[in-house]
Amino acid sequence: MRRVYQPVEVHHQDGTWAVGRINAWWHPAGGQPWCRVRTIGSGEAPKWMPFDPEQLVLLPVTGT
Repeated sequence: MRRVYQPVEVHHQDGTWAVGRINAWWHPAGGQPWCRVRTIGSGEAPKWMPFDPEQLVLLPVTGT
């Protein structure tokens, strides 16, 4: 497991979206990467999920 701070846009199945962050990555040997995601302002605990670029859009950390 590798701790990180990566802002993301979370696209929910119902068509809504929210801002969140990935705060850890896990890369199982020979498998799909998983990430621990916390949705900001939801009050929910972070959850582990397989990384899906259709559902989790990585946002820039710095820059213009």
